[in-house]
Amino acid sequence: MLGLRRKLRLETERLTLRPPVHSDYTPWAALRRDSRDFLTPWEPTWSADHLSRKGFTNRVYWASRSINSGTAMPLFLIRREDQALVGAITLDNIRRGPAQAGTVGYWTGEPFARHGYMSEAIAAIVHHSFEKLGLSRIEAACLPENVASRGLLERSGFKYEGVAQSYLQINGRWRTHVLYAALRIDRRGRTSVG
Repeated sequence: MLGLRRKLRLETERLTLRPPVHSDYTPWAALRRDSRDFLTPWEPTWSADHLSRKGFTNRVYWASRSINSGTAMPLFLIRREDQALVGAITLDNIRRGPAQAGTVGYWTGEPFARHGYMSEAIAAIVHHSFEKLGLSRIEAACLPENVASRGLLERSGFKYEGVAQSYLQINGRWRTHVLYAALRIDRRGRTSVG
């Protein structure tokens, strides 16, 4: 089972996307701590042990179990030129059967924001999801006022689908989100009416 996790590696122009490992703790904790003010308006409230080694160890084990069970793909974004951790992306809530769908979530450390890294990561995860996992639909949600995330999703081929009231607890409050999706075969906006 561990071998499956080690094989999961996606490459983009500048990044390697791979599961977290225990040795990522120090750069992960530093990036999260240094980016706290940048991240907290858009994320669930951090637990008391969020930046602890024990909390990170649990995160690594969860990632391994999730990948091996096929329920999620939590991946760190590693910049190849210097091996810097720039953020993370997770394909979560992978649903099989008639749905064949998953939900993508992501974060970037403040020093690496607005450099196109997450665009590369989203393109890689969407391609992998459709071509290797056989999914039909990738969903994403963000706060309506998160203009950067909305623009990123739209540039990445996701289409706006609507609004979900009280969708997630963000920074301690139930918040409404805008919903986006990318489809393997996207016919939205097209019609056969001639």
